[in-house]
Amino acid sequence: MKTCLIVDDSRVVRKIARRIIEEMDFECSEAEDGEEALEACKQSMPDSVLLDWNMPNMSGMDFLKALKVMEGGDKPKVIFCTAESDMSCISEAISNGAHEYIMKPFDNEILKTKFAQVGFLPD
Repeated sequence: MKTCLIVDDSRVVRKIARRIIEEMDFECSEAEDGEEALEACKQSMPDSVLLDWNMPNMSGMDFLKALKVMEGGDKPKVIFCTAESDMSCISEAISNGAHEYIMKPFDNEILKTKFAQVGFLPD
């Protein structure tokens, strides 16, 4: 089964994302911030990461940079999930290794489309 780490400081966003992603036959785990997410990746590298931009302790961008230098850190498909609409932020995320991005708020269709775009097609 494919795995997804959902990283967001909002419990509500994690719950909604988890419901949608589990419908795509992913096994999901959650982290409240980048530090917690890095620890989760050290334990078991996920196939994909849905990553919030603005979080306490460690931002999504700092997590992404740390992930990419970890052993196996190039493996997960990273989809940034952010309220940031500034193209420079989106460009920074892509240039640092994110595969795609979605804007908050998102829905079932948007999330499924982005997962398909990075190579995870629903069964």
